[in-house]
Amino acid sequence: MPEYKAPLRDIKFVMSELLNSEQHYASLEGAEDATPDMVDAIIQEGAKFAEQVLSPLNSVGDLEGCTWSEDGVTTPKGFKEAYQQYVEGGWPSMTADPNYGGQGLPASIGIVMSEMVGTANWSWGMYPGLSHGATNTVEAHGTEEQKQTYLTKLISGEWTGTMCLTEPHCGSDLGILRAKAEPNADGSYSITGTKIFISAGDHDMAENIVHIVLARLPGAPEGTKGISLFIVPKRLPNEDGSAGEANAVSCGSLEHKMGIHGNATCVMNFDGAKGWLIGPENKGLNCMFTFMNTARIGTAIQGLGASELGFQGSLAYAKDRLAMRALTGPKNPDGPADPIIVHPDVRRMLLTQKSVAEAARALVYLAAQQADVVHQGKTEEEKKAADAMLGFLTPIAKAFLTEIGYESANLGMQVFGGHGFITEWGMEQNVRDARIGMIYEGTTGIQALDLLGRKVLMTQGEALKQFTKLVHVFCKENADNEQMKEFVEPLQAMNKEWGDLTMKIGMNAMKNRDEVGAASVDYLMYSGYAVFGYLWARMAKVALDAMAEGTSEEAFYSAKVQTARFFFKRLMPRAKGHAEMMLAGADTLMDMPEDSFAF
Repeated sequence: MPEYKAPLRDIKFVMSELLNSEQHYASLEGAEDATPDMVDAIIQEGAKFAEQVLSPLNSVGDLEGCTWSEDGVTTPKGFKEAYQQYVEGGWPSMTADPNYGGQGLPASIGIVMSEMVGTANWSWGMYPGLSHGATNTVEAHGTEEQKQTYLTKLISGEWTGTMCLTEPHCGSDLGILRAKAEPNADGSYSITGTKIFISAGDHDMAENIVHIVLARLPGAPEGTKGISLFIVPKRLPNEDGSAGEANAVSCGSLEHKMGIHGNATCVMNFDGAKGWLIGPENKGLNCMFTFMNTARIGTAIQGLGASELGFQGSLAYAKDRLAMRALTGPKNPDGPADPIIVHPDVRRMLLTQKSVAEAARALVYLAAQQADVVHQGKTEEEKKAADAMLGFLTPIAKAFLTEIGYESANLGMQVFGGHGFITEWGMEQNVRDARIGMIYEGTTGIQALDLLGRKVLMTQGEALKQFTKLVHVFCKENADNEQMKEFVEPLQAMNKEWGDLTMKIGMNAMKNRDEVGAASVDYLMYSGYAVFGYLWARMAKVALDAMAEGTSEEAFYSAKVQTARFFFKRLMPRAKGHAEMMLAGADTLMDMPEDSFAF
C-alpha cells in the first residue's frame, strides 16, 4: 500500500499562488479567522492526521471490511478510534455555522482537508463526508428546533449522517420511489420502505446516525413533484438532546462490493420509523439537491485522490524498480538494469497521473471558492455569479475527474506491471475503490445531461459564456507573451470551438431531442479537457513569472511548466476526438432496432 504523503507544496501553490486564497478569504463575510497562519496550521495538522492515522488503516479497511450482525454494523479495526481522534480534533465543526457550534471557516478550507482524508483512506473519509451533506441540508432547510436537535450534534461529530434516496426498483429514477410517510398525531411521520446502497448507513463509530430520507406523503403527486424529505434518526433524541431509544430503522444487510470495503454500504429498512418533515411538503428533491451537490463535489475529490495516490505509489516504484536498459544507453551502469522511470512509456503514465492530479486539485479548489462566495459573498450579485459558475463546474468536476481519475489509478497499477495486480502493493485497491466514483451521486451520463441539457442549452449558453469569457480574457492578457504562446494559442482556439460545438448541438437538438443525449458525454469530456487547459495555462503563467522573478524553487516551477507542456501536447488533443463524436449524430445510436441487439 502506498504510504500517503500530503502534497503540501502543491496544495499551497494552488491555494496561494494560483487562486490567491488570502485575497479570496479577505473578500468574504465572516472569514476573519482564515488568516494565512491559521490556514497553514490547519492544513499541517490535517496532513499529519491523514498520513499518520488514516493512511495505515486504508489496507486494513480493504482486507477486513465491515461486518453485520443483528446488533448492528462493526467497522474495521482502528476506524472507530480514528473517528474519535477526528472528533476530538474539532475537524467536523471546522466550516460549520458558529451559531450551532461550528468554527465558521470557509468551506474551501474544509475541501483541502477532505482531499487529504479521502486520498489517505477513501472508505473512512466517507463517514464524515456523508455527515457534511446532512449538516448542509439541515442547516439550509431545517426548522430552528431541528437545528438545535440535530445540527449541533452533526457539527460536533457526536452523530453522523446519511443520504437515503435509492430503492431496489428505481436506481437514479427517484420519480418512481415507493417509500411512504404517514402523518402521526404528534406532528411526526411514520416512514416505511427499503433503501439500498446507503453509504455509512450503519456503523459503530458514533452514538447516533441521522438519516435524510426521501418518501411520499399520502395523496402526493406522482413523479418527482410528489417527494418529501424527512429526518429519521437511528435513535430518537431525548429531551436533553442525547440519543435515546432505538427507532424502527435497521440495516438489513451489507452490500458485497468491488471496492471501498471499509465503508458500510447498507440495505436500510424503515419499518414505521419515526421521522420529521424537513423543508416544504412535496419539495423534497429540491431540498435533497443541497445534499447531493455537496456529495458531487466530494465525489470529484475521489477522482483527484485516485490520481494522487496512484501517482505517489507508482512514482516511488518507478524510481526503485530495475528493468531493461534505456534506449539511449545505460543510466545505471553499475547496476544490472536501469530504473524503469527512464523509459518513455513509464514517463507517459507518470506524467498523465501528475498532470491529472494537479489540474484536478486546481479545479476542485476553484469550485470550492465559488461555494465560499455563494455562502459568504458580500453582495447578491457576487453570490448569483458564483452560484452560476459553481453550477456549471459541478457536473464537470464530478464526472470528468472521476473518469480521468480512474484512468490514472489504472495507470498507477500499470506502472507496477504484474506487481500492480498483487494486493500487497495497494494499487489494485486504488483501482477498485476509484471505480464507484463514476456511478454514485449520478452517473457520468446523468452529469453529462445536466451539463449540456440543463446548465448550457436551457440557459441559452449563458453558463458556458461565463466561463469562456474568463478564458478569453486570460488569453487576451497573455497574447503578447512569447513564453505563453504554446499555451495561449491552442487554448484560444479550443475556447472558440467550444462555443461553436455548443451551437451546432443546440441546432441539431431543435430537430431531434435525442441529439442532446447522444452528444452529452463527449461534450462533458471535451469540457473537462478545456477547463484543464485553462487551469494548466494559468499554472504555467504563475510558474514562469516566479522563475522570471528569481526563486530558490526553480525545480518545482520548472516541473509545472513541463507538466503543462505535456498536458497540452499529449492529453488536450483527445478533445478533438470527442468533438467529432459529439457531432456524429443520434442516428448512429438510435437507428438500430432493439431486436438487433440480440446475441
